[in-house]
Amino acid sequence: MSAGAFAPVAPGDISVVICAYTQARWDDLVRAVESVERQEDPVGQVVVVIDHEDELLRRATVRFPAHRVVANDRAQGLSGARDAGAAECSGAVVAFLDDDAALEPDWSTATARSYDGAVLGGGGAVLPVWVAGRPRWWPPEFDWVVGCSYRGQATARGSVRNPIGANMSIRREVLEAVGGFDPRVGRLGAVPTGGEETELFIRARRAFPGTDVVMEPAAVAHHWVPAARSTWRYFARRCRAEGLSKRVIGGLVGTEQGLSAERSYVTRTLPRAAGVALRGGQPATAAALVAGLVLTAWGYVTARQPR
Repeated sequence: MSAGAFAPVAPGDISVVICAYTQARWDDLVRAVESVERQEDPVGQVVVVIDHEDELLRRATVRFPAHRVVANDRAQGLSGARDAGAAECSGAVVAFLDDDAALEPDWSTATARSYDGAVLGGGGAVLPVWVAGRPRWWPPEFDWVVGCSYRGQATARGSVRNPIGANMSIRREVLEAVGGFDPRVGRLGAVPTGGEETELFIRARRAFPGTDVVMEPAAVAHHWVPAARSTWRYFARRCRAEGLSKRVIGGLVGTEQGLSAERSYVTRTLPRAAGVALRGGQPATAAALVAGLVLTAWGYVTARQPR
């Protein structure tokens, strides 16, 4: 398919998939679903997917009678759950919202507007909500650790390799054509790996040459960051897990595209940020920048290639 061949999109053409796996985040899930229900321009469909948790499935079925609530009948994990949700969707665009995120009321309008004829998918801004307050040492360049937009990422509407998974969407015909998410990539329960969206969008652009993936900053989601994810221990685990994920993705799609966005980040964004932190009397932040890079690299070097 060539650029300009896709149909325009209206908010009512969007199906929103929200995946959940634990009752510990029940209030988050309710907030996420309600944020979709409060859209100024209503979406066409909401699908809630429960990942191998029977009691949560029963509870969600009762709480959300107006929406489609289904069990993940695919491989356990976020990739399988997203595919299970997409299979239930009827909209031209399938959007994925994390269960601990919530949308701004104009999200559907901004998302639909971003889909011109050449756009196969994209995402929006993901802003952190630090439940226990943002740690003073935490560098904004590493907000990706908690699944949010980060300093060094593009802030204006434009082409990106892939969106952030907490707030992303893709045309359903594209998702079906490329076979959905790869179950070898992505989060399983509380294990902080990821990268399934990177692999998916690289594969989608290869299958649909001449098309684009865009970031629309006006399509805003807020992502809750609990106290347990505001710690040095979580920061270190997630950085190493990111390295593991990047090695897996590189083995699947090649390092040229799998690491394209990371090269500028490592060679320009992080050194500049470390210098600013040191000059500004923030040695802890500078140390976190260096440690985050080292831990991510360590994860990459020690990871096993996918089979």
